[in-house]
Amino acid sequence: MFYFLLVYLVLVLIRPQDYPAVAESPGPPLQSIALVLAAGLWLFSQRKSFNQPQYLLIPAFLLVAMVSKVVNGWAGGALFVFFVFAPVLLAYVLLANAVDTRARLQAAMGVFVICASVLAVHGIEQASTGIGWTGVELSQGTRIQYVGIFNDPNDLGMLFVMCLPMAFYLSGRGGWLGLKRLFWWTAIVLLVWGCYLTNSRGTLLALVAMLGVYVWRTRGVVMAALMGVGALGGLMMLPSRLQEMEVSEASAMGRVESWYEGIQMFIGSPVFGIGAGGYSDLHELTAHNSFVLVLAETGIIGFTIWLAIVGYCFRMMLAIVERGDDIIDDVPLEVPDEVALKDWKTDKALSLCLLLSLTGFFTAAFFLSRSYVVILYLLVALVVGHYTRMRATYPSLPVFSLEKDLIRWPSYAVIGVIGLYLTVKVLLALA
Repeated sequence: MFYFLLVYLVLVLIRPQDYPAVAESPGPPLQSIALVLAAGLWLFSQRKSFNQPQYLLIPAFLLVAMVSKVVNGWAGGALFVFFVFAPVLLAYVLLANAVDTRARLQAAMGVFVICASVLAVHGIEQASTGIGWTGVELSQGTRIQYVGIFNDPNDLGMLFVMCLPMAFYLSGRGGWLGLKRLFWWTAIVLLVWGCYLTNSRGTLLALVAMLGVYVWRTRGVVMAALMGVGALGGLMMLPSRLQEMEVSEASAMGRVESWYEGIQMFIGSPVFGIGAGGYSDLHELTAHNSFVLVLAETGIIGFTIWLAIVGYCFRMMLAIVERGDDIIDDVPLEVPDEVALKDWKTDKALSLCLLLSLTGFFTAAFFLSRSYVVILYLLVALVVGHYTRMRATYPSLPVFSLEKDLIRWPSYAVIGVIGLYLTVKVLLALA
């Protein structure tokens, strides 16, 4: 099963099926075939787990998205939403169950990094010649892009920043006379260069956010704030679109206005929203904000569920990175302390890596409408699979359950709505 999933990841990320030359005469749907084969083998597997809240929350989110179409007068739209999002749900379940060992998680991360690096090489060629091997030209004449779900420079940058912490983590794994470290450091250089070539302000802000979280976890809040301000100042000195970052600038203003329209859509349909996928039917621009998009299209119910999916991921990784070395008391006595401590530090570093990937993704996603994209749920799967293994290894880590959080997530959702509303009002006032 795991190897078919790795093939599926390659097809999701590199997407040869979306190359213009291939799309004209498409062959068998290899991506779907790989997913179905993985699912078939998983059915016979004895290693199944459903003990994290996301296993219930993501199907519930799909159900709410379907209901949102029905209550808005299009019953057939529920089936459309199901057939679009069901493969995403299946991919999440399979990957979260598959990465049940550290080696498998690292292998999946390696596939993410290598594929993202291939896309970065494509972008470097594109920036040099004006067109990549896919036949896709530069966006706006200056910004790199790819095919399929990465045909927007901002989406490409979001993938790069998500994979960058993974590349840094893997670069710490030695072997092959240092060639492994050299390989992963080459990937790091490619991803950083790719981030710059996307010329995406959200991507560059995501880099600053990841740096801030890393310094916060390793050096403290004050140093993180200083480093974040310094990094942002340094980036704004580079020749990029960050130098144009003002609310009144046309692109930024269009985003703020779209956020405002999304808030108005929510006010008009607060319970189930206007219907999943219906945003662009009511406004010329997409939401340009994953949080606003969910709120407008699925209402407060969908927003609460989606926020819980995301929030549990952050809480899981923070529970690990904030835990002290005393956790090795959970390890069986026959395991030597030095071995237990080494394994714990490796697992803790892996958890920090995933926390940074989450930070980078959602910082970028705050400026993009990517609430339903498969990449998000694959990242959630890595987090859930990792935390499931960690809970089995270290039983004193907290158990997360919806029963304990029946008040927490609705409260956070209300706070989030108020926060988004006030943010939009302030930005409009500044403009």
